[in-house]
Order: sequence, then structure tokens, then C-alpha cells
Amino acid sequence: MQQVVHIMDESAIKRALVRISHEILEKNKGVEDLALVGIRRRGVPLSQRIAKNIFQIEGVKVDVGILDITLYRDDLSTRQAQPIVHKTEIPFDITDRKLVLIDDVIFTGRTVRAALDALSDLGRARVIQLAVLIDRGHRELPIRPDYVGKNVPTSRNEIINVKLEEVDGEDCVEILKA
Repeated sequence: MQQVVHIMDESAIKRALVRISHEILEKNKGVEDLALVGIRRRGVPLSQRIAKNIFQIEGVKVDVGILDITLYRDDLSTRQAQPIVHKTEIPFDITDRKLVLIDDVIFTGRTVRAALDALSDLGRARVIQLAVLIDRGHRELPIRPDYVGKNVPTSRNEIINVKLEEVDGEDCVEILKA
């Protein structure tokens, strides 16, 4: 039987994203040449929320893109017989931009590696930073996020489940324990 432990509610997620938004602005000294890129699925609404926070703080709209990494995954052959490929929607040139790549959870680092490969096919950004809502550890690649909402040490057999209003109808983060 699985035990569900709630580790973040709606207000905790909101506070973490506001803090990340401020950290992004501080590290990049404002919004000049800044763009956000959400990794498809839950990285997309997170990037849109961060963009909204930045607008509320700075009064400037930053570019937001959507990145699909399906065909860049190194585990493609083990996931599905026919992967579902969605559209990458980055309606701006990433060349010489400061990009913040955004995802919900970082685990092994392989999703981020795939995202970096996908971005490199689109141009050469000046810098690519990484923001995640949850860092659960267990990295298999030398990748570390620049901005973290919450560090959650986990065992390999635990599952982090991020639910966002835009995708799941509610905001929360939970750990599923075996």
C-alpha cells in the first residue's frame, strides 16, 4: 500500500515561485535579454507563473517558450513504442539570450540534458540557467539547478508527484511512499 505525504500546498508553491522569480531577477540584474523556457508538461505552467511574477515585480513581460524534449530523451526506446511528440513553441530567437529553463522536478538530470540538447538545436544562448520547483537528488549527470523551490531528499523508490492547477486541477506536491 502506498502512503501519500503532502509536502507543499498551493500557498507553499506560490511562495517558492515568487522567491525563484526574485532570485532570477537578482542573478540576471533585471530582465534585459531574459527569456523563460518551460519543459513540456508541468514546466510550462511554472514558467508562465514565473513570467507573471516577474511582470508584477518589474512591470516588463519576458518572453516565454515551450520546449518538447520527447525525441531528445536517451530512454526513448524504453518508454513507449510510439512516443507522443508535441510542438516546441519558442517564438523568439534564443541566440545570445539569457535563458531560464524551467521544470517541476529534477531527479537524475537526464531530462535537463535532453532539454539542453534540444535548445542547442535552436541556437546558441548566452547562458542557460535551470529553475526547478523540487530537487529530489539522485543525479546521474553533473547537472545542478540554479534556482530551487524546495529540496526534498528521497529514496529511489519514492515518487514525487507535482500537481498544478493548469494540468491537474489543483496545486500540491506529494511524495508517494511504498
